[in-house]
Amino acid sequence: MAYSFLEKEIKRTFQGLPETLPCGSRVFSGKVRDIIDLGDTLVISTSDRISAFDRVLSTIPCKGEVLNKVALHWFSRTEDILPNHIIESVTPRTVAVRKCEMLPVEVVVRGYLTGSAWRDYKAGKPVSGIALPSGMQMNQRFETPLITPSTKAEQGLHDEPISSEEILRQGLVDPAVWDTVQKAAIALFRRGTDDCARQGLILVDTKYEFGILNGQVYLVDEVHTPDSSRFWFADSYDQQFRAGKDPHKLDKEYLRQWLMDKGFMGDGEAPEIPDEVRIETARRYVGAYEGITGTTFTPEAGGLDEVAAVDEYVKKMR
Repeated sequence: MAYSFLEKEIKRTFQGLPETLPCGSRVFSGKVRDIIDLGDTLVISTSDRISAFDRVLSTIPCKGEVLNKVALHWFSRTEDILPNHIIESVTPRTVAVRKCEMLPVEVVVRGYLTGSAWRDYKAGKPVSGIALPSGMQMNQRFETPLITPSTKAEQGLHDEPISSEEILRQGLVDPAVWDTVQKAAIALFRRGTDDCARQGLILVDTKYEFGILNGQVYLVDEVHTPDSSRFWFADSYDQQFRAGKDPHKLDKEYLRQWLMDKGFMGDGEAPEIPDEVRIETARRYVGAYEGITGTTFTPEAGGLDEVAAVDEYVKKMR
């Protein structure tokens, strides 16, 4: 996967929208996305910023466009399971969406014992309040997917696991809504698992976010993207697992692993990420796009004046 265009694209990564658009509209920035609130509608632009361990660290060429296009692919593939917030595309990295009341928890669904779930399990801790059977191995597949919710922390802080029982006890989500969300999350994960399997990929785990609009639960934010999900290559999983080796991965775990090898896990000063690591991370993102969608990625956003395009759309919609 050479993707020689990344050498050009790294020189024009998109840091994000300015705090205020030329038309005067204010921009609210998260770790990766920039949002303009137009009342009933939000305009969401996905930058090339990359975060790991809840810290914004650098930019990755084509990342925002990849994330936006992968999310749109999955929103289209899952609209029969649950309605989503998408209204229309504005640019290759920007969409207009329905404004929903966001649920105060993220819904993580896990198909395999890996990542933070494995670290908790190895330390003898329950995973989001779930006691797992003894004797499980790292990267082992669960018989049925697990829902392991987490809190939504402020930027710069860490999300924390929370059990379904605690969500209901604290009154964070209405019980009927939570029941709908859990059923939808499992259905979404199974759809993603089946689609990825046809492309030779394993959907390992993922994060969903949900919102409420007019009493209806909506799927919002992003779906099965390299930022919200882990993917492994299916053809080598069994062999790697039996050998006790890490699966071959297709996601930003490459960057997380590079950071951990440098001794960084979110605390203290982050190491500077060299261009070769940024480009290799971009290759993983583009490869994920092509692996998931079965189509060739052609960069469109790099030569676009994103600020002008979003500004023009906002002026039209106000």
